Amino acid sequence: MNADTGTSTRHPVLVVGAGPAGLSAALALSAAGLPAVVLERRTEDTVRPGSRAAYLHGASLRELERLSPGLGHETAGRGLMWATKRSYWAGREIYVRTYPPATREGLPHFTSLPQVITEDLMATACRKQGVEFHWGVEVTSALSTPEGVLLTDSAGREWQADYVVAADGSRSVLRSAIGSPLEGPRSRNTFVVVDLDDDPEHHPMPIERVFHYRHPNVGGRNVLTVPFAGGWRVDLNLKADDDPERFVSPEGLRRWIPRILPEAYGERVRWVSTYRFAQQVAARFTDTHRRILLTGEASHLFAPFGARGMNSSIPDAVRAVEAIVRALEAGPDRAAAGAAIGRFAEERKDAATYNRACATTALDHMLARRPSLWLRERAAAAVASAGRRAGEWLDSAPYGPKLTARGAARGSY
Repeated sequence: MNADTGTSTRHPVLVVGAGPAGLSAALALSAAGLPAVVLERRTEDTVRPGSRAAYLHGASLRELERLSPGLGHETAGRGLMWATKRSYWAGREIYVRTYPPATREGLPHFTSLPQVITEDLMATACRKQGVEFHWGVEVTSALSTPEGVLLTDSAGREWQADYVVAADGSRSVLRSAIGSPLEGPRSRNTFVVVDLDDDPEHHPMPIERVFHYRHPNVGGRNVLTVPFAGGWRVDLNLKADDDPERFVSPEGLRRWIPRILPEAYGERVRWVSTYRFAQQVAARFTDTHRRILLTGEASHLFAPFGARGMNSSIPDAVRAVEAIVRALEAGPDRAAAGAAIGRFAEERKDAATYNRACATTALDHMLARRPSLWLRERAAAAVASAGRRAGEWLDSAPYGPKLTARGAARGSY
């Protein structure tokens, strides 16, 4: 098949998008013995800026290892694992915990590295497994019928498939094509996200995750600093009436970054962006004919607290492929095939709704608009030095509830 001349070939499955969800789907298809064909609108040499989803949970590493033996370990080895987490309230330390070093056996509980590196490792594993990539192919429309899906790209070429895994991101053409809008709010406050190049030789910093409530050096705004392989991620929680330009301009960055980190880091900005975080889930995760399956940011958008975006996109894709395998095995039994896809859609929407609720809890805690929550935080801070449970709650609350046994059973990540 030649992506330059179009194709009349019908594929069992097409994957649209080569981000984490699309690459996971391709690996899962290959592991299931199905041909994996990926259409991606970016060119192969496109590099997206920023660390983006820079934290992989242990569950994601184990999934990658299962799909492509060695990939989980290689990804973990390229990342950074910090052992200490620390929180402050208005400049006063209220909690610190250092975990014992990870053992060499097995996969770690997490690893932290830029998303582009994770994607490169996944794409390399895909190529080794014979996944077929078509770069520079922008899908512009999709038609789903009881018999399959017809995609059309920006060059007018048509692509046919029995099923399509939609992994085409937050502006998903496929989500629009099936009439499934994203539902949910967007945060009123703006967050500034900055990547900084590390400077371990001249200005070393402890490899720790640090959260500041009401940082006194930046006007009482919340600040999170997290190390990742090769750099630092800084999240600054602006106030509702702040002008973001004051904080993202070169002058603004040089003004506030040295107030929380060594002065030299004000000149080490690699990337900066602003977000009003969406808390949105697609109305439906599949179409009426159950031929297009939404995954990743095509199906949900979360605030990053708790790292639920990419870490839920991977199981989205894997479960989509598992459902497609069952549907293909059903053959002419369309009722059984449709039921398999329907179960996927129900389960992953349930997972996305769960994750949105967790991320919303974390976001509410960060913003503390409700008087009752604001008072509870202040009370906890007042007793944190004497009561470890109060400090532990303040340290963990900005990341949302931990994954419970019930959540794990529902495949929430």
